[in-house]
Amino acid sequence: MQDIKELSLSELKNKLCLWQYPDFHAAQIFHWIYQRGILEFAKMTDVPAGLRRELEENFSLGNLKLKEILASHDGTEKFLLGLNDGHVIEAVMIPAEGRATGCVSTQVGCKFGCLFCASGIGGFKRNLTAAEILEEILYLKYNSKGKNLTHLVFMGMGEPLDNYDNVLKAIRTVNSKQGLGIGARRITVSTCGIIPGIERLSGEKMQIELSVSLHGADDKTRSLLVPVNKKYPLRELIAACREHIKKTNRQITFEYVLIKNINSDLPSAQKLSRICKILKTCKINLITVNPVKEKNLLPPNKLEILLFRDWLLKSGINATLRKSRGQDILAACGQLRLRL
Repeated sequence: MQDIKELSLSELKNKLCLWQYPDFHAAQIFHWIYQRGILEFAKMTDVPAGLRRELEENFSLGNLKLKEILASHDGTEKFLLGLNDGHVIEAVMIPAEGRATGCVSTQVGCKFGCLFCASGIGGFKRNLTAAEILEEILYLKYNSKGKNLTHLVFMGMGEPLDNYDNVLKAIRTVNSKQGLGIGARRITVSTCGIIPGIERLSGEKMQIELSVSLHGADDKTRSLLVPVNKKYPLRELIAACREHIKKTNRQITFEYVLIKNINSDLPSAQKLSRICKILKTCKINLITVNPVKEKNLLPPNKLEILLFRDWLLKSGINATLRKSRGQDILAACGQLRLRL
């Protein structure tokens, strides 16, 4: 049975018209689902009883089951959610002053095998549907402590641009006023560097933020850390980023995980600053690697981290040292799922 969240508002209106119901009921249904978090047709009390029966007979509404929840001392919450086929995904809510950011998964597992990431351990299983992505977001909004989801990042398990159509369909509902109403500038899509996906995103005419997992400022280092670099090397990736900036007039964020003895020395900072000067419109998010026992990677010491950041700042690069959140609850992508 199809999940009704697979339908856009216009698609739902068309369905209701086929059933000979006024299309304004579609907005009512969307309101119940996305603005009130109701995932039971029977509770949609302003929808005619006959239409509710039709909906019950033709659509499902919710499939996710909570497997485990962990709460960090810093307020971060991590949810392990079961899908109807037995697979599990992870979603994280990260509160901060005046905002709450949901970090959501787009695939079960990952096929790209970044060295520092736990998502790909065990391999790729399948894409999430648009409905599953939306339900994951709804779960964060209506079941976390804050219940005040303001920002959304597609940085959880999986590669969003490898599941492009489902991710973009979910984003359109998230961004819609009749949906969750989260502004495009508060939605970030992260990629390990899938150039065709970046090119498609550039043409969407949506002000979505793009974040690129860079992690290495030369091909040798980046291919070690982000193997997709062998298919889409750094020169081509930077060219695609430059074109994205030109088309969208939006700044790109580079994510850069600092790993001891691999990419955290001064020559790496110098190479990274040169890349940023080529693009002109970018910023760097620095974060120390989250320990993943299966990977045996270590963070640099505090002095090395500060020297790296300060070189970028003195070079005129917009660089932020991001505080790692939720380490005590295995908040790095894929870590909690590995315990099963």
